[in-house]
Amino acid sequence: MSINANILDEIFRNPIAHRGLHDKKNGVIENSQTAFANAIKAGYGIECDLQLSGDGEPMVFHDDDLNRLTNQTGAVTKLSAGQLAHISLKNSKNSDVPQTFFQLLEQVAGKVPLIVEIKNQKSPEDKTTNDKANLMLAQAAVNIAKNYNGPLVFKSFYPKMLQNLRQAGFTGPIGIIITKLQPKSSMFRETSPLQRLVIHNLLHYMRCKFDFISCDCNHLDLPAVRLFRNFGFKTMTWTVSSQKIEQKTRGFADQLVFENYLPYRAKS
Repeated sequence: MSINANILDEIFRNPIAHRGLHDKKNGVIENSQTAFANAIKAGYGIECDLQLSGDGEPMVFHDDDLNRLTNQTGAVTKLSAGQLAHISLKNSKNSDVPQTFFQLLEQVAGKVPLIVEIKNQKSPEDKTTNDKANLMLAQAAVNIAKNYNGPLVFKSFYPKMLQNLRQAGFTGPIGIIITKLQPKSSMFRETSPLQRLVIHNLLHYMRCKFDFISCDCNHLDLPAVRLFRNFGFKTMTWTVSSQKIEQKTRGFADQLVFENYLPYRAKS
């Protein structure tokens, strides 16, 4: 069995806590050190997100601005990693702050699998895709992860980002994230009808050579997802938020990314 196959077996063994095992009502905020500690303690895998700081540091943060998750406003890319480290996450009981990717890897240290989403980088001025920043983020993330000892995969909505990861030298498993693009989504607005056809049908496979699929739990009926899964591509599904939704995904996905409830308890 190949190294990548072994890594994927680890990734798909136990359920994955979406942005860590967070609980906003009790002061545990998504993508925080506390949320990750909770996931590690429970034996769940961890899904997290990376954004690029103004000085080129991959930060564990979902949004491209500070508005929702902190008491400050403005683009993440306008601040250095050091500045971001002094901004508390809103309503965090432990006054958690955004971590660097390096700090996250030190915290997890191979204890549980890591599923790392590389976020599409946009210009703060006009919100268009910043290809240069995307390549910088991929290169920085791969460089930081190169000596990490533990199961780790990268994934992205954007086929080009997967190509960036390979260009940066990452040899581990990479995954494509897929959903049915709706007019309200930014990805819909920035793609043409032809590009959406390619995305929905995974016709970019020969360019980005993904190893697994991460599919919206509402769109597991996409024919291409079912076809690739029938051909042996493992599929995780997000974001499962109840036992009822979990039941509906069975038979259509091999792994779930969950939040706001607990699936069966993982083995520690």
